Amino acid sequence: MWGLVRLLLAWLGGWGCMVCLVAPARAWAGSQGGQGPALLRNRRSWVWNQFFVIEEYAGPEPVLIGKLHSDVDRGEGRTKYLLTGEGAGTVFVIDEATGNIHVTKSLDREEKAQYVLLAQAVDRASNRPLEPPSEFIIKVQDINDNPPIFPLGPYHATVPEMSNVGTSVIQVTAHDADDPSYGNSAKLVYTVLDGLPFFSVDPQTGVVRTAIPNMDRETQEEFLVVIQAKDMGGHMGGLSGSTTVTVTLSDVNDNPPKFPQSLYQFSVVETAEPGTLVGRLRAQDPDLRDNALMAYSILDGEGSETFSIGTDSQGRDGLLTVRKPLDFEGRRSYSFRVEATNTLIDPAYLRRGPFKDVASVHVAVQDAPEPPAFTQTTYQLAVPENKAPGTLVGRVSAADLDSPASPIRYSILPPTDPERCFSIEPEDGTIRTAVPLDREARVWHNLTVLATELDSSAQASHVQVAIQTLDENDNAPQLAEPYDTFVCDSAAPGQLIQVIRALDRDEVGNSSRISLQGPLGPDANFTVRDNRDGSASLLLPSRPAPARQAPYLVPVEMWDWGQPPLSSTATVTISMCRCRPDGSVASCQPEAQLSPTGLSTGALLAIVTCVGTLLALVVLFVALQRQKQEALMVLEEEDVRENIITYDDEGGGEEDTEAFDISALQNPDGASPLAPGPPARLDVLPRARASRQPRPPGPADVAQLLALRLREVDDDPSVPPYDSVQVYGYEGRGSSCGSLSSLGSCSEAGVGPGPAEPLDDWGPLFHTLAELYGAKEPPAP
Repeated sequence: MWGLVRLLLAWLGGWGCMVCLVAPARAWAGSQGGQGPALLRNRRSWVWNQFFVIEEYAGPEPVLIGKLHSDVDRGEGRTKYLLTGEGAGTVFVIDEATGNIHVTKSLDREEKAQYVLLAQAVDRASNRPLEPPSEFIIKVQDINDNPPIFPLGPYHATVPEMSNVGTSVIQVTAHDADDPSYGNSAKLVYTVLDGLPFFSVDPQTGVVRTAIPNMDRETQEEFLVVIQAKDMGGHMGGLSGSTTVTVTLSDVNDNPPKFPQSLYQFSVVETAEPGTLVGRLRAQDPDLRDNALMAYSILDGEGSETFSIGTDSQGRDGLLTVRKPLDFEGRRSYSFRVEATNTLIDPAYLRRGPFKDVASVHVAVQDAPEPPAFTQTTYQLAVPENKAPGTLVGRVSAADLDSPASPIRYSILPPTDPERCFSIEPEDGTIRTAVPLDREARVWHNLTVLATELDSSAQASHVQVAIQTLDENDNAPQLAEPYDTFVCDSAAPGQLIQVIRALDRDEVGNSSRISLQGPLGPDANFTVRDNRDGSASLLLPSRPAPARQAPYLVPVEMWDWGQPPLSSTATVTISMCRCRPDGSVASCQPEAQLSPTGLSTGALLAIVTCVGTLLALVVLFVALQRQKQEALMVLEEEDVRENIITYDDEGGGEEDTEAFDISALQNPDGASPLAPGPPARLDVLPRARASRQPRPPGPADVAQLLALRLREVDDDPSVPPYDSVQVYGYEGRGSSCGSLSSLGSCSEAGVGPGPAEPLDDWGPLFHTLAELYGAKEPPAP
């Protein structure tokens, strides 16, 4: 039989005790008098109500929080109580014999708010469940142990300056980790700790608002507001937290521009070009960015005509510039007013206007050295053509504005008059012709005249002078083009052959005033009829012209109506041709048809023959020249000559005799005289190679030997017919220092000349060498 389960919650040291008694649920079945069926009992389950444990409680030993007991337990020690679930055995422990439940450590509701456990009674010996397990919950009861915090702080907000009272700035929100459903631990109240009287905060919502009107950014731009959140409804003993809100006042256009001074004075040189900067003006505006942009304008008409004012790239400064050229002699100063206006005006702040200001400006024009000024900006002159050199064309004039009495010198820039057609008087600027002009060659002459001050050559100015060449009747009329036409031999009398036109290069005798006339009389082969418009019609007369092979040459006389009238005569060529029925030419001048160029066939054949003959002669001449050059050329391997070695050092004595063959330079005493007879021809290739003359034995003069060798080379007909340079390394005759050559020494090293060929026999020039080699060594002992 299941017993009654009791749950005891005892308050220790001020804790309360709550006992939940769960009555057994029974079902009885039977009838009265005990005649019904036996009593039936349904199985019961544990039924629990939740209970609480105060958080953050810490004692010296585990705290009893409740007790499990079953009526099955009769105190015999056979019942064992078990506890399983969250925290069982660690946070919560149970006495298996008595069923007492203890908490072993301090709990934090913010870490875990509740624990779900299972309670069961079993037989201690067999562990057989005496009661089915039942689930119950232990909740951790909250205490006010967490202060409010602002997770999004610190805050930054912006509000326009001059805002009305109560304008919302920002909303701050604090969070309290305590249980909002139990007591006032999480009930927050917001207050302003720092920032009064400028801002306020709603105690319940945390909305920060402006508290005073007309906060001016130009006075104070930034505010630091400290907001506090306190729990326990703001009562004493509650925990609190704070955060900062940085409030920045944004700019509005609430300040009009203001010039720092009422009068601005500037100066500018009279030679300043349009667009030159005169000065800067700035109207001060404490607003920022677009709210401080300015527009400047000149109020007085006098100043706006001469000067202009604009805004710099930043939109703050006014730039005063020259609008048109200045003249110190004409006007020396200007005074006018300048207005500065905000470009963007907020209608909400018009009461703080007007948003503009005016200042006076005085500009002084400074005098500067100026170049001479011409009386006209450009000159246009005219002169008739064909006038003699020196004809007056016109006059230009310039003056020094700074000193009108200063002399001026005039000249024509050469590049503008490359043909030197004009000249100018340096003193008075009179322009004359230098050569006769021809209008038909050039109508306009554009000159540049330079005026320079004599006192200062750097001060110069120029002007354009256009000179027109006037026309005179100096050209007779001429045909517009050469006319070479034809007429069919079957043409009817009076037929139009050709319309011819005449031109006159003069203006006074233009083409509309040209008259044309042909041959007159009954014998005229053709008729020329004047059309009175500068043209004439060439007609076939009523009496047809006799047929002939040669073309007709029709003279046409032309004259103009100028003063004086001029005339000329031209010829029109007319060929009489045989025509087809459709009017096309069938044959005309047979001789010319054989050759389009006007030459006969025989003439063309003669020209071709002559050209071929000339080409053949040229080819033959070139071939002969090449063959002659090949015949005179000698192969390189056949050109055998003596090898003469040239070196600049004295050498090693006997070592030289062993290194080179010096047999060709023997003692010149044995040299034989040159062979008599005329020299051989050098301009033809020899038939046989000339034999080299044998070297004479015995001593010989070196110079004579070299001359012999040179003669042999010159007379050798096997060499090509051109000059050659022979270089020989001997000191020659007439040496002032004598010869130091060792060419005559013995071939064996260390042996001087023998008695058979003493050096004294070589002449007086070898005495020094003989003394050096002639000393005899003392005999060996």
